[in-house]
Amino acid sequence: MRKHYSVIVVGGGQAGLSISYCLKAKGIDHLVLEKNQIGYSWQEKRWDSFCLVTPNWQCTLPGYHYPGEDSNGFMKKDEIVSYIKDYAKSFNPPIKEGVAVLRVKKNQSKGVFELTTSLGNYTAEQVVIAAGGYHLPKIPRIAERFPEDIVQIHSSEYKNPQSLPEGEILVVGSGQSGCQIAEDLHLVGKKVHLCVGRAPRSPRRYRGKDVVDWLNLMGYYDLTIDEHPDKENVRTKTNHYVTGRNGGHEIDLRTFALEGMKLYGSLRDIKAENLEFKPNLSQNLDRADEVAESIKKTIDGYINKNQIPAPTEVSYQPIWQPETEVLELNYRKANISSVIWCVGYQTDFSWIEVPVFDGKGYPSHDRGVTSVKGLYFLGLPWLYTWGSGRFSGIARDAKYLSDYIVAKMKYAYPGTLLAVNEAAIGS
Repeated sequence: MRKHYSVIVVGGGQAGLSISYCLKAKGIDHLVLEKNQIGYSWQEKRWDSFCLVTPNWQCTLPGYHYPGEDSNGFMKKDEIVSYIKDYAKSFNPPIKEGVAVLRVKKNQSKGVFELTTSLGNYTAEQVVIAAGGYHLPKIPRIAERFPEDIVQIHSSEYKNPQSLPEGEILVVGSGQSGCQIAEDLHLVGKKVHLCVGRAPRSPRRYRGKDVVDWLNLMGYYDLTIDEHPDKENVRTKTNHYVTGRNGGHEIDLRTFALEGMKLYGSLRDIKAENLEFKPNLSQNLDRADEVAESIKKTIDGYINKNQIPAPTEVSYQPIWQPETEVLELNYRKANISSVIWCVGYQTDFSWIEVPVFDGKGYPSHDRGVTSVKGLYFLGLPWLYTWGSGRFSGIARDAKYLSDYIVAKMKYAYPGTLLAVNEAAIGS
């Protein structure tokens, strides 16, 4: 069994497959190591009704754009899994599935990276970490205050309303997952209590187009991290909530409230059987609306500047306001039997024993290139642009890194590359 490769890619999701496609096209000897199976996270870590929030036309993996007929639609979970698997079949990447990478370090004296895996040890001249940035589900320690008979799960474990016990449900967090899961439960008549955080919301359609179409025309998806006005914080900000469900629509939590969903501010504490909430529900709803309206105003400015014919729309008016904010709720009296924590993930790169991380454990890099020669990252949110961690932008990043990898190989090993097609390099 071979144990040394020119390049080893850690992770066989869309990022790992994309860089593999680019490396294979250039004739670069490499191996992809995937802890689970191709499409695993999309299959196992999303709920049954999950779908993309960006249109299918943005699915542009290198060499494999969305192949279906509904380019303006939003792929459902099973379609996404098929898209990923079919992509792998289209170019047959050199991948080993079911292999966990336990440790990565650099042997300075030999100038190679050493990888400890569940299938033994490997070495490589260069390593691409394509394991994403969502590793450990966040469940705050406050969850320990609930008794054992209350079912608690992270959003990545939620499947469907039928999988939960009878009773009412507390959803903590109002980012994309929280709002979409709350809607999934609400639509089948489940009684939902939603703790609303600071997540912004986005319009779905505005003035005749999907907002994604407008942002694309305005060049937003080409904006780089260095050009972003909030580049210091944008990588860790919560995504705007919106949905692609049933053809795509806006999520306005005020509508849910009118229909019977109970909204509260952020969860502050749990004392005995009482949930305590911060008095910030109105503030958080207003802030989410302000972000949505600011997106519309930006689109208005673009339309006016370029004299684009587009239908007009009436200004948004909130359809519900909390008369008084509920600051305390007895979860027993409310018959809450389950809690879904929708508060995101945290990264875990502790298995990478190479000094490239900042004080928060985030890899320091420039377009995925670290300060340690031969170590790269791919697929992280805002690695270079908004689409870096998504189907829409991974091709640009993968091409850039593959070009960089080839250039470094030519410099370090002139005339001695292993299994490199020189014609492909020069193309």
